[in-house]
Amino acid sequence: MAHHIQDRNTKSPSGDLGVKTLGIIPARYASTRFPAKPLVDIAGKTMIQRVYEQAKKCDLDKVVVATDDERISSVVKAFGGEVIMTDTKHQSGTDRCAEVALKLPGYDVVINIQGDEPFIDPAQIALVRSCFTDKNIQLATLIKEIHGDDELFNTNIPKVVINANQQAIYFSRHPIPYLRNAEKKEDWVTTHQFYKHIGIYGYTTQTLLEITKLAPSSLELAESLEQLRWLENGYQIQTKVTGIETIAIDTPEDLQKIIF
Repeated sequence: MAHHIQDRNTKSPSGDLGVKTLGIIPARYASTRFPAKPLVDIAGKTMIQRVYEQAKKCDLDKVVVATDDERISSVVKAFGGEVIMTDTKHQSGTDRCAEVALKLPGYDVVINIQGDEPFIDPAQIALVRSCFTDKNIQLATLIKEIHGDDELFNTNIPKVVINANQQAIYFSRHPIPYLRNAEKKEDWVTTHQFYKHIGIYGYTTQTLLEITKLAPSSLELAESLEQLRWLENGYQIQTKVTGIETIAIDTPEDLQKIIF
């Protein structure tokens, strides 16, 4: 299904939660599948500008772009955004966020906002932030109900199992749990409620700095999913269910999902 571009002008306040929150948008130039992705033009604005503007509609204390490339930095400054230069050797957006958190001390919570989702809804950012009204929350992310076989059996879409407290138990590229008594795979989505992972993260600053010191874990390497490293080391990931779909631009072909 194609999606029309629509600028959302309504602000989505997350309310006074008593926590000082920093929104970080990691953006790198040298993407393997889509080089220069943050600078691609989408109806007159770069992707990074669209992400930044959506993030600013949420009531965060500060929003910054974290990049290792001067070209991205220049574009962000040109549209009036804030940018922090980071090390070129980071292996993940989480690592890049940790460097920024150290450079900008004083924030209780960091929200890692994906730089390849130009139409992210501010309400989703606010939903992640709302998890931290509970002082015991270490990490938070979003999940969405799966209702179709195409998503359930797509290995590019991580699935997540949650417990009774909506904490993540496990993430996998395969459908989990396995439905032993389902006769046909077409019956799976009607027999059990599956969830997919929406890739936005929140962390307390302390937790963010801790998890970036962890070595890659066996589960992470097996599934190629970074969040398994955190679970394998005993961290709890709180989830909240969103009904809002996201549009991630991973390849040039993904741009065809958008009608200009």
